[in-house]
Formats: sequence, structure tokens, C-alpha cells
Amino acid sequence: MEENNKNVDIVIVGAGISGLATALALHRMGIQSLVLESSDSLRAAGIAFTTWTNAWRSLDALGIAHSLRQQHDLLLGINTLSTVTGYLTSYVSFTTKGKNGDNHEVRCVKRKVLLEALAKELPNDTIRYSSKVVSIEESQFRKLVHLSDGSVLNAKVLIGCDGVNSVVAKWLGFKNPSLVGRSAIRGCAYYDHGHGFEPKFQLHVGNGVRYGIIPCDDSAVYWFLTWYPSSEDYKMLKEGEQVKLKQFVLSKLGNVSDKIKGVIEDTRIEEIVQSSLGYRPPYEILAGNISNDNVCVAGDAFHPMTPDLGQGGCCALEDGVVLAKCLGSAFLGTPAHSADRGSEDGSNYTRIKDALDDYAKKRRWRAFDLISTGYILGFLQECNWFGMQFLREKLLSSFLASFYLKKADFDPTKLVLKNQSD
Repeated sequence: MEENNKNVDIVIVGAGISGLATALALHRMGIQSLVLESSDSLRAAGIAFTTWTNAWRSLDALGIAHSLRQQHDLLLGINTLSTVTGYLTSYVSFTTKGKNGDNHEVRCVKRKVLLEALAKELPNDTIRYSSKVVSIEESQFRKLVHLSDGSVLNAKVLIGCDGVNSVVAKWLGFKNPSLVGRSAIRGCAYYDHGHGFEPKFQLHVGNGVRYGIIPCDDSAVYWFLTWYPSSEDYKMLKEGEQVKLKQFVLSKLGNVSDKIKGVIEDTRIEEIVQSSLGYRPPYEILAGNISNDNVCVAGDAFHPMTPDLGQGGCCALEDGVVLAKCLGSAFLGTPAHSADRGSEDGSNYTRIKDALDDYAKKRRWRAFDLISTGYILGFLQECNWFGMQFLREKLLSSFLASFYLKKADFDPTKLVLKNQSD
């Protein structure tokens, strides 16, 4: 058992994408942190997610992009098709340059592989498992983080990366995410001898559903279905039978090819998950405390969003890099000794508060934009009102698909790390 009360410079709650990215970004700058994870190992829930250009810029900054590129195929573009007619309504190429002159880069990355890559680069004692936060207290210029095992961490900085039900976000005054009345079913099919799909994102829209398949590599294909459940759907989903989930997805696909349907049929039932979709209302992002004193939030604790833009994990990686750069200005170059300990803590506290305020300022409008755009995009793609199918397929398909690249084209100069102590 560790000592009951331990001083720690930076405590990060949650070993998900944002928590590990923040810890690794700080480590690359020569700053130590402690990551608290409530489970006894890394959690790989989520299967896979699309990593857009902004995510790869963040992964380059973190120094792990090369190994991930070797394990995941580069995607060439996105085909949008109608589930009503089966026809292609638009194609947007990913082999274009962004507004900053850099090439776009899009791949589908397995969540487990990403988390392991982030954790592998951290010092061995960075992640503390089976460490659940039960309460947070003020203590002059620090925060007392009480854990379920009775130990207490005395932190200069507290960062909440603990997901949609974040303890830290609640302490800052945020409410739980709001449900949007939609649900998602996700899965991954594996093929020992290759799946035979082109390296393209296939998106099928119509009849009130969004269905997508995205190859991760030669052997794995990730897929998702989002829709507005009826009362009967809710009853079926509540039963939670995996076999019924597979049958339900197949019943919702509409006019798609047998090869596309085959991805669902080839998915093992243990690889299928279902969840309700929620988000943090944009007005809460504008009005809420992203940071307060020496506490802040990142990732899903900060900006839970619907998956329609595929930016939840990508934005979490951005958060980690930007937050570490802001904190670097507070920690690097700080005097190691002071005759007056209280004065030193007060000076550090002011620098930390200013750094976290700067982080909140940099990330507030970015999160607001992604949450709002994703919500509207999902609504328009799943809306089944009279006339919407015609507008979506004849006029809006390319326009809506273009937002994937537009929102991924985040300024690369903001995603560069430098060890200022060098």
C-alpha cells in the first residue's frame, strides 16, 4: 500500500485516448504525470474509429504515427450510396490537399492497437490501474483526489479524461451528456484470407439509417449502423441478445449489395456492441467551465459528440497535444527550489491557472464546431421527411460528405510538440 497522501504534479483521470495522449504529450516535453484508471487494464471498448488528418497530425506529434500507419490501410475516399435506390450519390476523394497544403490522410484504426501504442511509450509507473476517483477536495493551491482504496493524491493539476460520466466534469459543473434519441450498433468482421474490399469508406444513407463499412487492414472491416429507434426497437435492444442485434442490422440495410450485407453476416456476435448516442449540447460548451483554477477536462469528459463526423477520438488526440503545450509554459523553466514554499506554490498555481485558461480558450470553439456540425450532419443524413431523400441524393450528398475533410483540416502548426527544456 502506497502512503496515504502523496504529492503529484499532474494527475490525469482516465486511461482512454485523451488521457494517454495527454500523458504521452507531456512525457515528450519532459513533464511527468500520473494516469489513474479505474479498471484493472486498458479498456478496448469501441472496436475501431476513423482517424482523419487532424488525428494523424496529433499522432505524428506524439511519435507513434509510423507504427500505426504500418498496421492500418490508407483510405482513398468515401462513396455515399442510397439505401433506397442502391445508387452511388457522391464520391469524395481523400487524395487531396488541405487548406494548409498538406495531403489528407484517413485510416480506420483499431482502438485497442491505438491505446497499446500510446501506453507502450509511457514510463512504466505512469498508469495506475484499479484506481477509482470517489471525490475531489480543495486544498489551498492543490486538489486532493480521493481514491476508492483510501489513498489521497495531492495534485498541482487535475485533468479529467474519464469519459462521458466524468467525475471531474461534474466537479466543474457539467451535466451528464444529453441523449439525442438515436442509437448505434457497431461491429468488426475478420477475414483470414482477406476481405477483398477497396480501401474506401462506404456510407449508405436513406430510410432513416446511416450504415458504413470501413476496412482497417487486409483482414478487418469495421462497420456501424445509426438510426432513430422506435418503441419496438427499444424493447428489442433492451433484451440485449447479440443474435437479435445482427438480425436487426440486416433488416435495416435496405438496397445494398450482398457483399456489403455479408460483412454483418460474417461478424461474430461477440464483436457486436450497441449503445445510445449522446452529446454535450453546444451551449454548455460555450457557457461551461472547461477549466477552473488548476482543473480541466479533455476528450469525452469535455466534448462528448455524436459519431457522425468521426471526430470524437480525433478531437481527443488534439486535446492531448494542445493541453500539453499549454501546460509546458507553466512547468518548464519553473524554479526547482524556493525559500518560501507557500510563495512558490502560489506562483505555480497562477501559471497553471493561466495555462489551463489558455487551453480552454483554444479548444472551446473547436469543440463547439465539431459537436454542432456532427449533430446537424447526422440529422440530415438520417432524416426521413418527405422530399429529404430527393434533396439529399440529388443536391446535398457531395456537400454533406465534404464536411469530413473540412473539419479534419485543423491547423498543423497547433499540433507540434517541442521539449522546451532542450
